[in-house]
Amino acid sequence: MTSEAMAAAAALDAWRVAAPRRKRSAARCPRRREAAARGPEAEPEADRGVVLRRIREAGEDLLISDFWSLSLETINRCLTKHLEQLKAPVETLEEALGNLHLDSSPGESDAATGFIPGDSLATGSCHLKCVCYGIGNFASCVIARNQLTFLLLFLEKCQIPRSHCWVYDPLFSPLEIAVLSSLGVTVLSENEEGKRSVCGEPTIFYMLHCGTALYNNLLWSNWSVDALSKMVIIGNSFKGLEERLLTSILQKNYPYIAKILQGLEELAFPQTSQYMDVFNDTAIQWFPVQKLQQLSMDTWAFREEPDYQDCEDLEIIRNKTTEEPSATDLNSL
Repeated sequence: MTSEAMAAAAALDAWRVAAPRRKRSAARCPRRREAAARGPEAEPEADRGVVLRRIREAGEDLLISDFWSLSLETINRCLTKHLEQLKAPVETLEEALGNLHLDSSPGESDAATGFIPGDSLATGSCHLKCVCYGIGNFASCVIARNQLTFLLLFLEKCQIPRSHCWVYDPLFSPLEIAVLSSLGVTVLSENEEGKRSVCGEPTIFYMLHCGTALYNNLLWSNWSVDALSKMVIIGNSFKGLEERLLTSILQKNYPYIAKILQGLEELAFPQTSQYMDVFNDTAIQWFPVQKLQQLSMDTWAFREEPDYQDCEDLEIIRNKTTEEPSATDLNSL
């Protein structure tokens, strides 16, 4: 084992509950241009161990917080209903969320030194996958680091192997990609703009503080009763979006969000002073089959791909390879 790998393993030695200590408050993220000023050349390999240590410390703080226990109750209420809809026994979720210990499991400890793709920890008869978009620059931003820490602990509690979690943010630095790889999650190489289908498999999308278009794209990619009923979204409250945006803007720019508002159930995350900036406006949302089936046939007939050409303040980074080809490109066809 190299010295770097040993440092990473030591930094992630345990997700165990530490003795109570003074909790760190969440600082706001530095401005994007300031974070980018350092550049890849300013991120030596030795920083990987530092970032991993900070993630472990954030996990220790989160585990002893009221927010963590209250959030698990909220998630438990939603996923119980969701798994019932998937015809999974209720005991499955109780085993996943109730019988696990808070210290590290063998599978998660192995992730620090190289998670083996294909390893699986079955959640009863229901095998969940997870996709994370827009986590941000967690190496430099405390808010993003706390959001990543929550994701890692959430995967452990739900017995979702880290190899079954796909992560992407177009702002990730080489250092952050290296850290995520050492943690055992799968870092996507392409900007999907949220256009990922569940492909018939129950999938949890973890999308905190993402642009509205990302959620709209995700819904478009899964615009059917069958696909939506297999999805859970942990992210911005759709009801909050409805309250903040003019109805005309929501229907014009984000039609799939507008159409699905009557077909979802939503539970808001708890709000505590320590994590107010980290999880504000966050909710867990799922789509009951009964509600989806009550939507009109016209709702499902509309399948036009979003383009956002007339949308101001889009709040997402587009995939340049999917943009309209130039005249030169067209002439070369």
